[in-house]
Amino acid sequence: MKAVLDHIGIAVGDIDAALAFYRDALGLEVEAPEEVQSQRVRAHFVPVGQSSLELLEATAPDSAIAKYIDKRGPGIHHITLRVENIAAALAQLKQRGVRLVDDEPRPGAEGALVAFIHPSAAHGVLVELKEPARIRPDLSAKRLAWGDLQLISVNDGLFRLDGGAMFGVVPRPLWERKTRPDDRNRIPLAMRPLVVEGAWGRMIIDCGAGDKWDAKHTDIYAFDRSRHLDHSLADAGLSAGSIEFALATHLHFDHFGGATRREGAAIVPRFGNARYLIRASEWDDATHPHERNRASYLQDDFVPLKSAGVVDFYQEDGVVKPGVRVERTGGHTGQHQIVYLESGGKTALFTADLIPTTAHIQDAWIMGYDLFPMQTLAVKKRVIREAIDREHLVFFEHDPCIAAGYIREKDGRRHVEQVL
Repeated sequence: MKAVLDHIGIAVGDIDAALAFYRDALGLEVEAPEEVQSQRVRAHFVPVGQSSLELLEATAPDSAIAKYIDKRGPGIHHITLRVENIAAALAQLKQRGVRLVDDEPRPGAEGALVAFIHPSAAHGVLVELKEPARIRPDLSAKRLAWGDLQLISVNDGLFRLDGGAMFGVVPRPLWERKTRPDDRNRIPLAMRPLVVEGAWGRMIIDCGAGDKWDAKHTDIYAFDRSRHLDHSLADAGLSAGSIEFALATHLHFDHFGGATRREGAAIVPRFGNARYLIRASEWDDATHPHERNRASYLQDDFVPLKSAGVVDFYQEDGVVKPGVRVERTGGHTGQHQIVYLESGGKTALFTADLIPTTAHIQDAWIMGYDLFPMQTLAVKKRVIREAIDREHLVFFEHDPCIAAGYIREKDGRRHVEQVL
């Protein structure tokens, strides 16, 4: 059992006085409170480095916290140790004859599973075990009518990238509250291409990483191919052969590696009936990589497309198909672009790596991978402001749980209202 300190629980009788000390006097950030109905308590988490303080406010006179304060007064109530598998931890403790308060885990704050060890077994300390809420990726295909268009969110499976690289200068204590890294500091990410159907045909925007990977790189990026694009297209009643156009936001491996596939010793277009729409300047950058971007531009992902004669190059921003408009953002790569889906008086926005996940909806949360981060910041501020004010539906290509939603803002705080 590997356990680390998650937080210290502090019973408080006067929450306003407690906040005046921890928030106002010490200057610590206090997260929005959470009601834990099963324990009749309101929890206020205060991040401090890699751990937190949990200010516990009773919401009923017969709750455990209320009884504790009546008997002992306010103060430290328990310490919480975070474990990966709470059921296995409890089984190990039972085997060693450790006295428990909870034989089975129960729901706790932040969607976690918790269980308490009796103070008599821990030298007078009430110890809580906590298994954090796990990200449960939703990789099902999702269809949405959008004016004269049909939008279908599909997926090419899961992978992992370094959490620090995904959030750039944002400190780990902040970003790990949004997504917890594994023991190699990698966070889970999805690859969510978008299929667009119109009277003009069927297009896929980006196409995931594909399956040309060797064992070494599969391990580095933790590719999970138990569900991939072929499965997702089939769920939507489609196939690779039914795609007529493939549009690239940029040519990084996790966005356009799935444009080609191996056929024996050859590498061929994955979508056999499709024309591939690629910005000419992005092609130039991708085929002339430098030390900073060479690991992301893998030539087998796209060069065979030109050899097969299936690429249509374009250069300017604008409409590529009725209702489908591209706009260069730069930032992430020099020619990175986003895609607007406009029909029936509504606008949806496929943001690619401008806003890769819902955790990136704050302006300054920018990836360390971006070649031109200040350009990312300038464009991102404008795009998010427009998305909030004009109610643009935003597609998040790398979020493991939310495919699309509206960015909402209240009192300076942002969140995503999930649609798909």
